[in-house]
Amino acid sequence: MSEILTGQADVGRYDAGRYEIRLKGRLDSRWTAWFDGLSLTLEHDGTTLLSGPVVDQAALHGLLRKVRDVGLPLISVLRLEPDQPDLPTVERR
Repeated sequence: MSEILTGQADVGRYDAGRYEIRLKGRLDSRWTAWFDGLSLTLEHDGTTLLSGPVVDQAALHGLLRKVRDVGLPLISVLRLEPDQPDLPTVERR
């Protein structure tokens, strides 16, 4: 279950997590370094899935700025449960 943070005092309580960021369109493997080493998965429906660990809220916002700068539409951002496995670096589905 998600925890609701109530104010500035809660900022330090943010734990690192693993995320999936889905984009409309395709990015090839050269973008892996640009996205701080997140795994890149090319889906059969024409979307790209970025996944991996994000150290804190500031890093997540930085990744979302990079998504904006690439110009592909953002479809979703999902925080993964700790027991879900990582995806390979580049995979076609």
